[in-house]
Amino acid sequence: MKFLKKTHWTSEIRPELDGKEVVVAGWVWEVRDIGKIKFVVLRDREGLVQITFKRGEVPESLLNLVKTLRKEDVIAVRGVVRASKIARAGVEIIPVEVQVLNRVKQLPLDIWGEVESELGTRLRYRAADLKRPENIAIFKISSTVTKVIRDTFYDYNFVEVFTPKIIATCTEGGAELFAVQYFERTAYLAQSPQLYKEQLTASLERVFEIGPAFRAERHNTTYHLNEFVSVDAEAAFMDYNDIMSILEDIIVRVYETTSRLTELLNVLKISITVPRRPFKRITYDEAIDLLRKNNIDVRQGEDIPQTGLEVLSEEIGEPFFIVDWPTDIRPFYTMPKEEDPSRSESFDLIIDGIEIASGSTRIHVREKLEEEMRRRGLNPENFKFHLEVFDWGMPPHAGFGLGLYRLLMVLLKRRNIREVVLYPRDRFRLEP
Repeated sequence: MKFLKKTHWTSEIRPELDGKEVVVAGWVWEVRDIGKIKFVVLRDREGLVQITFKRGEVPESLLNLVKTLRKEDVIAVRGVVRASKIARAGVEIIPVEVQVLNRVKQLPLDIWGEVESELGTRLRYRAADLKRPENIAIFKISSTVTKVIRDTFYDYNFVEVFTPKIIATCTEGGAELFAVQYFERTAYLAQSPQLYKEQLTASLERVFEIGPAFRAERHNTTYHLNEFVSVDAEAAFMDYNDIMSILEDIIVRVYETTSRLTELLNVLKISITVPRRPFKRITYDEAIDLLRKNNIDVRQGEDIPQTGLEVLSEEIGEPFFIVDWPTDIRPFYTMPKEEDPSRSESFDLIIDGIEIASGSTRIHVREKLEEEMRRRGLNPENFKFHLEVFDWGMPPHAGFGLGLYRLLMVLLKRRNIREVVLYPRDRFRLEP
């Protein structure tokens, strides 16, 4: 079937186009019949536009066609734009030709906001659920956020890279991995590009990657996934203070840009407050003391539980860094502090009680890295392809990993991380 080619998005149909012929295409959002006049509201990704069918102005065949239309039928409309004081957005289209490109069958859930579906149902029928205006807003913002992150890295003279997602050994010395059959041997899905991005600082100096990562951890929370998008950065000749400053700039730029997307934010019924720079930094020890004052007992050397992060966020009231974590609870490649090796040059970024990013200065001397591996019960021989790079001129370097979905979750004030993922993969969900 030869179909009409779309010339305009619905958002481009404005009163200034009065008298101009256009072609719009999308889905039937609503059909209204008030006798001699029938209205079809057409939806595309950018919004809605009213198509007005008035007896005497359009052929009888088009009036008859309107009677057969159902919500979500796929149509293309060629017509003339007309400014109107009573039409939606002050403009309407008088149709000359309408093509029905596909007839819809009944949707498995309501996308018009009349009946609320549970998240599990929405994820089961995700392709249909994504038609909801709220979801379109979420994923348009997601695209913008990703662009802002990418552009910020380029502004800091980073090089975008793509590292392997099928690897031969564990990256972080303990995180559970998904095993895959790789011809005659067992391989694993990468839970981080950590070792590769460190190696790349010896050549490209500043690198970043936005890509998938996989963790075979048996979580079932509102903020964990087993497949997620990680924003990773690594920079030569920087320490953790330098890389924290870049991360802080990324977050502020994301919030600033998103705060200007007023139409999309209105759909989500939220507003965005841009965080102030510089972000507050508290040490791990200060965080523990603050939690104890709030009757949350966290032993020295233990990770801070989720409830603790939530309390700290309530106390501080804005994004903040927890710095100088105990060396023993950070990954083996983390640089201990020179004045106190029990603490490390490391940080977590916390927003609204959620850990959004984690990073550190890295150990760049092979002998010290091997010593740290052995101290933790790791065999350096298992990392020989990584360690040999340290003999070839490894610079001091620092980096971080940021969870894109977690950032979107707190930015857009969603209760469950799955709401900002197109097709989530968690412990119990492998389809659709």
